[in-house]
Amino acid sequence: MDTPSLRRGWTTGACATAATRAAAEALITGHFPDPVRIRLPGGSEVGFALAETRLLPNAAEAGVVKDAGDDPDVTHGAMIRASVSRGPTGSGISFAAGEGVGMVTLPGLPIPPGQPAINPVPRRMMAEALAEVSARFGTGPDWAVEISIPGGAALAEKTLNGRLGIVGGLSVLGTTGIVIPFSCSAWIDSIHRGVDVARALSLPHIAAATGRTSEEAVQKLYGLPDAALLDMGDFVGGTLKYIRRHPVPRLTIAGGPAKITKLAQGRLDLHSKRGSVDTAALAEFAREIGADATLTAAIAGANTTLHAFELAAGLPLAQAIAARAHATAQAVLDEAPVALEILIIDRAGGLIARHPPLS
Repeated sequence: MDTPSLRRGWTTGACATAATRAAAEALITGHFPDPVRIRLPGGSEVGFALAETRLLPNAAEAGVVKDAGDDPDVTHGAMIRASVSRGPTGSGISFAAGEGVGMVTLPGLPIPPGQPAINPVPRRMMAEALAEVSARFGTGPDWAVEISIPGGAALAEKTLNGRLGIVGGLSVLGTTGIVIPFSCSAWIDSIHRGVDVARALSLPHIAAATGRTSEEAVQKLYGLPDAALLDMGDFVGGTLKYIRRHPVPRLTIAGGPAKITKLAQGRLDLHSKRGSVDTAALAEFAREIGADATLTAAIAGANTTLHAFELAAGLPLAQAIAARAHATAQAVLDEAPVALEILIIDRAGGLIARHPPLS
């Protein structure tokens, strides 16, 4: 969540646009504008300092160091480089992936397979900047642009690009040009793109997990391919709402006891800062399945969810929570044609409850 104490930054797409405009102007005039100004999708103009420039006989290169502000972005500090040359007459604007920029290999993404992973909005921003340069200097509208991010292949290993079928490097992203610290928009967007890829591949079963242990457990249980896995984190509500609009045949939601208990309580944001597990609710669940007054009181006073589960040993508390969580999730899916399953996974990766239970 953005707060006054957190500094905003710039998207990879905004940096690529600034580098592209600077290189295009230098190709025509022999001089790099520094700082170079671009227009963001919202209409505001901003300036970027150039970190590197290079003028070649038939091309110009410019680089901008990405400043993501206070957001924990893996590309913060990366060099975003554009190499610009004139294209053949009538060719329009073409984009190529240089070092560290990935290529799309799977369907379902905004960019088709075989194309560099430069998303539609950054492409539009660069095209508009080049059109302004063409109009200002009276040149033709044909340009060839290659975007590079040195070291991007290594950085991409820290992202979900491989799972989405983007190989060889990073994606050039951004819809507003601005990075809002801790907005989680990139994470939610990756969940949506994961669903899109799974649908495009006609996968019959996908799994959304709250963490690595749960994800590994559900993948092992069902033998799912990587493209069928969604790193959902705490965003169960956003995941379910997107799948309601874009159904898949079968969906498994997997998580640890604390996260799934939050879902059972009706919460769709599972982050610990959005409220802790209500042990009183756990105690009520236990009472409904047979806990006596003494045990109910003990569970209500439990220190943690794990402690409550330990106190309730011998009662099917985990199964009851899985059923409640299923009801919450099913209410969000509404009548979407999705076969829903909830799994509760312990810290060792063991399955401790599922709903519906196996018949």
